[in-house]
Amino acid sequence: MHGEYKVPGGKLVVVDLTTSGEGDDAVLADVVVSGDFFLEPDDAILDINRALTGLPASTPVQAMAQVVARAVGDDTVMVGFSPEAVAIAVRRALGHATSWHDHTFEVIRGEAELPFMQMALDEVLAQAVGAGTRGPTLRFWEWERNVVVIGSFQSMRNEVDPDGVARQDVTVTRRVSGGGAMFIQPGNTITYSLYVPASLVEGLSFEQSYAFLDDWVLAALRDLGIQATYVPLNDITSPAGKIAGAAQKRYASGAVLHHVTMSYDIDADAMLDVLRIGREKLSDKGTRSANKRVDPLRSQTGLPRAEIIDSFAATFASRYATVPGEITAAERAEAERLVATKFATPEWLNRVP
Repeated sequence: MHGEYKVPGGKLVVVDLTTSGEGDDAVLADVVVSGDFFLEPDDAILDINRALTGLPASTPVQAMAQVVARAVGDDTVMVGFSPEAVAIAVRRALGHATSWHDHTFEVIRGEAELPFMQMALDEVLAQAVGAGTRGPTLRFWEWERNVVVIGSFQSMRNEVDPDGVARQDVTVTRRVSGGGAMFIQPGNTITYSLYVPASLVEGLSFEQSYAFLDDWVLAALRDLGIQATYVPLNDITSPAGKIAGAAQKRYASGAVLHHVTMSYDIDADAMLDVLRIGREKLSDKGTRSANKRVDPLRSQTGLPRAEIIDSFAATFASRYATVPGEITAAERAEAERLVATKFATPEWLNRVP
């Protein structure tokens, strides 16, 4: 059995093993950990192999990582990987976790959608992945109108100024994931969603899974000449400023929704008119002005928005297996139902008044 895990921003960890016994009695055997990481002292690799050998094959990632950490001790230096990375590679070898290369991704480049329909499509497509009726999918969004998207747990009155909403002709909607409010104007953002099986992030914490699922887009930004980095928990930034924010939801059905909104351009005055951005939120970002919080992709690349999206799609396709995709008639019908029964209802919009 063979498993690999590329640490975001780090090195590749590879595990080869067999198992002894069957079912609940199966244990790890013949464990060999390898990779392009650095480890001092170098014979600690043997300690890792010995510690893993004989463990129940059902051992979860965190418990397995603790075994590895105890085996190497506090004086061992692990560069480019971690005990958790070793445990994730083991789980992949056992077939409990999958890698990017185990999947073929549909890529959807759809038309502009109403804000409530965008929220509903995210729910429907994620649940379809969980149900097995759709494979893993990357979807680039287009916006039909000005919108503020607030996080699932944000207070409507604390985040949005109703007078500003009226002045700027903005529709307010609420997404299923947590995180902060996003101010969006058609043509001024790049938004995409990843719908993946939970096996792809099996064993990863929320923070680890954000970095893992954003790793490809960091490469895409670097291809455009932007030295982009991931900032926990959910930001993508560059030396010139913040580029994007991500949000995520894990479904009991076994699917993960991970979506990202990037600023291509921004009307800071309109944003400030609509969003109640408090001093405390600005201060923890190290700036006094919201104008300085987000540096649009247009100013950093000089490229048309469509060309940037094309480049993102090309980078994704260069790393992973992809096929063109589309939203099915059944998925659209279900999304329309959810718009009427959930996403456009006052109960959902004001679930946190």
